[in-house]
Amino acid sequence: MVTPESIQKDIDKGMRTSHLTVIGDGQHFEAVIVSDEFSGLSRIQRQQRVNKTLGERMTGEIHALSMKTFTPQEWQEKQ
Repeated sequence: MVTPESIQKDIDKGMRTSHLTVIGDGQHFEAVIVSDEFSGLSRIQRQQRVNKTLGERMTGEIHALSMKTFTPQEWQEKQ
């Protein structure tokens, strides 16, 4: 079974984040990801970057993952 913790662990392993939360019920998940790796990337490119860290899990295990992606500056402005 997919857990929010397992998704968070994979994202953490695949990219540098300054803030990362994942919540979900085993089927649907929501992630807030803050990373300087998102600088200069479009929203789609940011999501592709996260999907890459999750690899084949995105086509098999994880059925729905909603992402909110921010650079550290964007995140700070949002707070």
